[in-house]
Amino acid sequence: MSTTTRRLTTAQALVRFLSAQYSERDGVRHRLITGTWGIFGHGNVAGIGQALLEAGEDTMPFHQGRNEQAMVHAAVAHARQLNRLSAQAVTTSIGPGATNLVTGAALATINRLPVLLLPGDYFATRPADPLLQQLEHPVEADVSVNDTLRPVSRYFDRITRPESLIPSALNAMRVLADPAETGAVTLALPQDVQAEAYDWPEEFFAQRVWPVRRPAPDPVELAAAVRAIRAARRPLIVAGGGVHHSEAEEALKALVDATGIPVASTQAGKGSLRHDHPADLGGIGHTGTAVCDDIARTADLIIGVGTRYSDFTTASSTLFQRPDVRFVNLNITAFDAHKLAARTLVADARTGLAALTEALAGHRVDPAYEAEYRVGRARWDAVVEAAYAADDTAVPTQPQVLGALDAVVGDDDVVINAAGSLPGDLHKLWRARGPRQYHLEYGYSCMGYEIPAGIGVQLAAPGTPVWSLVGDGTYLMMPTEIVTAVQEGLPVNLVLIQNHGYASIGGLSEETGGERFGTAYRYRAPDGSFTGDPLPVDLAANAASLGMDVLRAKTVGELRDALVAARASDRPTCVYVETDPTPTAPPAAAWWDVPVAEVASRKAASDARERYDSHAAERRRHL
Repeated sequence: MSTTTRRLTTAQALVRFLSAQYSERDGVRHRLITGTWGIFGHGNVAGIGQALLEAGEDTMPFHQGRNEQAMVHAAVAHARQLNRLSAQAVTTSIGPGATNLVTGAALATINRLPVLLLPGDYFATRPADPLLQQLEHPVEADVSVNDTLRPVSRYFDRITRPESLIPSALNAMRVLADPAETGAVTLALPQDVQAEAYDWPEEFFAQRVWPVRRPAPDPVELAAAVRAIRAARRPLIVAGGGVHHSEAEEALKALVDATGIPVASTQAGKGSLRHDHPADLGGIGHTGTAVCDDIARTADLIIGVGTRYSDFTTASSTLFQRPDVRFVNLNITAFDAHKLAARTLVADARTGLAALTEALAGHRVDPAYEAEYRVGRARWDAVVEAAYAADDTAVPTQPQVLGALDAVVGDDDVVINAAGSLPGDLHKLWRARGPRQYHLEYGYSCMGYEIPAGIGVQLAAPGTPVWSLVGDGTYLMMPTEIVTAVQEGLPVNLVLIQNHGYASIGGLSEETGGERFGTAYRYRAPDGSFTGDPLPVDLAANAASLGMDVLRAKTVGELRDALVAARASDRPTCVYVETDPTPTAPPAAAWWDVPVAEVASRKAASDARERYDSHAAERRRHL
């Protein structure tokens, strides 16, 4: 082995190392770390900041953010758009810059999406103690605020000596590139160590390729799964985000075309089949379609593919009601495959689906079952059409906003959302035409994700029309990255819906006896409640002040024209619309468990508790 060394600071060495890392799947190589987001302070400006400057844009592209959490959101959306084959790094100063990463890190890890976090940290050598923004722990002196990232990271290390970066950086890449392990990876970097020089072995900077495996199913597990499917009379596939991450959409379609098994989709899995495929039943669970949930209640076998079975998917363990229902779970992680006491098929989604298709040759569900679910999906198509239908002169409802957008987007457009009332409407109503069109972050359902995510998707797929859908509550959480979109010249389209408060939580509050307390954006009334006139907030003017072109729409016709103009624009554009608050979306077809006060003096709460107890009685454990 060569003993040639190169003298660099720890930060310089890390940037050089990251620039030489690649992932490879199916013989195609991808740069693993495509760029670095950063906001600089005293904890990283002279370390990572100087190293990025010295390396240059060709070695490590740099993106300037406005909020640390938002930078992580942008990086995560970028990774999702690229099927987890590439990731981005995020560097921050110490203190609040570092703790602002926690929400984004949790989102990444919960959604199984890779991001590399590089927060600054206290001095490893302690020449000044405490330093600015240092947490002084009275018992554990080696604890810093960066330790808040430990529970939300798939890998964490604090680099207290330059040479310790070598094994840690290699482990970091291993986790980022492993589809069964991936999530947020944190390397906490004491600011003195960032600037400290070391003689690095040249081998550390050699190009490395990290294989992204497609493990095949175990033959015994495969045989058991095939027996279960052949024996089932009413099987249902639940397609999760793993279908997309594995690029398994065509493999899923081949299995469905061959067997006639219908497909339900989670928020992350929607678009696994085109909406017009005869076996696509749409969303499942609390925000799912009526046809899908009806089939799920009577299914005798649930075949989960790349799903982690959140409570929205299972309707808080009330959805799969048939007494003899059983589960087969195809997942690349054994942790998820074992859920619901399932028969496991631990494998890559595409490889596993192809193996199932081959092993099930000649098998097809009963024609009567196919006819049943096809009639049900036809009824639901009529529900969607009714929800979208609108007079051009009318003030649009939220579903009609989605209908107008549906009429404008192309198959390759990307529609992004994460929180509020929109995810429920989208899961029920959106007609996904392509595998990347429906981009819902619902593992963490983080308000503020949408705008930075639009930037991340644009950077991953230049030229792709991107639509970030937000309500006023979400917009006010984090509009800052509008400035980044303007700076980068990225034509992200923002559809900003004004409904004067937290519409989703307002409805939930009403359902659970909270009487919409604290959910409206209104003046205080004389009794102290927030029930006065709507606040005179002009969010469109705010977006314009941050550099966006703004198109205001008051009617359905104006909205459709504005959306067409936004899609044709080469600048970041906001389409602002105030909606008719009349509820027009189909109601939930399945329950969601949000505990209600067991005792209360107010009638709304006691009535809600009665409803809660009746639903809770339907919960079951699948053992």
